[in-house]
Amino acid sequence: MSVSPALCSPILTPMLILLPPSEKKATEPGPAITVYTGVLYQGLGWATLTKAAQNRAQKSIAIISAKYGSLKCLDPIEPYKEKIDAAHMRGPITQVLDVIETDLVIDCRSSTYQSVWSPPAHKCVEIKVFSKVDGVKKVITHMSKKTRGEVTRLLLLSKTIPTNPQELAEIVSSEFECELFGATANEPWVLEVIAH
Repeated sequence: MSVSPALCSPILTPMLILLPPSEKKATEPGPAITVYTGVLYQGLGWATLTKAAQNRAQKSIAIISAKYGSLKCLDPIEPYKEKIDAAHMRGPITQVLDVIETDLVIDCRSSTYQSVWSPPAHKCVEIKVFSKVDGVKKVITHMSKKTRGEVTRLLLLSKTIPTNPQELAEIVSSEFECELFGATANEPWVLEVIAH
């Protein structure tokens, strides 16, 4: 297992976006952001981002990998099949992410990958996705990944970088119906987003 060296020294970033990997992967070794090809990464649409948005992604995104730990977008990886061993990976991933100084953590991870690192609750916003049927919110699972990818894309292309939960909600509300719920002592903020 290797840990991204670029993330090990203390770095400052206005926002940190946490992404899960995807089970679906390209067949060739390459940058992590192009090897992962699942619905979240389709929603993010790396290839069609502006150069500025790709640069922002490289600074802001941490992909939590079962094999490689915490990855930046352009870190080279090989396709793999591996389930996350939370107990084994918690130490190395915490070591990398704890040194990142940021105003806002945007958590787009699935529950499996949330167990390896808990950001400070007061500055973390968990993105939860729902559908609305006849005005009633319904939990969705698989397609929630696509919406998380679209929200990430929106943040990468935004004219402004959010530095607090309210600014985040404002940016996301330009494209999605959403509602922000405050943090508690142990639980992060939650931004509920209605999928298109």
